[in-house]
Amino acid sequence: MTPCFNVALVGYGYAGNTFHAPLIAAEPRLHLAAVVSRDAAKVRADFPDMRVEADIAVVLADPGIDLVVIATPNDSHAPLAHTAIDAGKAVVVDKPLALTLAEGRGIADHAARRGTLLSVFHNRRWDGDFLTLQRMIGEGQIGQVAHFESHFDRFRPVVRNRWRENPGPGSGVWADLGPHLVDQALCLFGMPERVMASVGTLRDGAQTDDWAHVVLEYPRLRCVLHAGMLVAGGSPRFVVHGDKGSIVTHGLDPQEGQLVGGMRPGAADWGYNGAVLDLFDGDGIKTALPIAAGDYPRFYADIAAALGGAAPPVNVAQALDVMAVVEAAARAANCGVAQSVTSFSPGGLQGLHSPESKV
Repeated sequence: MTPCFNVALVGYGYAGNTFHAPLIAAEPRLHLAAVVSRDAAKVRADFPDMRVEADIAVVLADPGIDLVVIATPNDSHAPLAHTAIDAGKAVVVDKPLALTLAEGRGIADHAARRGTLLSVFHNRRWDGDFLTLQRMIGEGQIGQVAHFESHFDRFRPVVRNRWRENPGPGSGVWADLGPHLVDQALCLFGMPERVMASVGTLRDGAQTDDWAHVVLEYPRLRCVLHAGMLVAGGSPRFVVHGDKGSIVTHGLDPQEGQLVGGMRPGAADWGYNGAVLDLFDGDGIKTALPIAAGDYPRFYADIAAALGGAAPPVNVAQALDVMAVVEAAARAANCGVAQSVTSFSPGGLQGLHSPESKV
């Protein structure tokens, strides 16, 4: 009989109710047994029979809870993770693992000492356009990659009253979207040698950074990572140039929009919206190719397997590598000087990320 692991979800804001709750509920080896939230009515509007607790201590004291998923504001990730690890629970933390690299290392060391599973929800690894791009680069379809550009642009000219846009620890567009952009780049190319960055506050009334432009330097490659809130259209999602051709994609992966709209994994066209990418050969001839369906459910399928002894979908060293680059970019933006970075993964710059597509 296939084992079923009981999950407690901590936090039912945007990340908790949009991503984690439906993705956990869709995995047959996981049972969403409890939600920690002060808004029981909000939780039960989606899950009428759900156990809701206002205090995390109650679920941590429950020996029937196997996994704790932390989907709360960034500044609470570290203390909640330590508390869950102390209780002997396996832990998934929504990205980023913590506010600082030092905090992240503390969580990782704590989990290692207790022998508990720890992973981080870097769901953008399973965007359909990224999966397609990763496969094409790995197959050598555009040869040696020299330039990689990744945009996470939106048009949100009005500043909203939410923790991500209010001043405080863990807020701002780089803390929010930087981990996604960095993790995808590291999955493709491993750790860079240096990081350069500029961040800005460009919208009227903005109280924290809402524009970020970061360059990861490799010996024969430059990765440009960009996020902005005043982009009404025209920018690509990915641009990749190699010595045999180029790839250009537009538009964001549909899975977040599908989840917001009420679609659930397993539905027809889940993760797919008919989008194509443009492949240019050395003569500039363009071929439109289909983008694969995205697969966010794969994260919790792999977490279920990890609870049974398999490797987690995002290991701790990879999560720390992401934090090292995110933090280096923040330092570079503050001082105007490129910053070097060190990998936490075996193999240095090569890391543990997609070894078949290293530069």
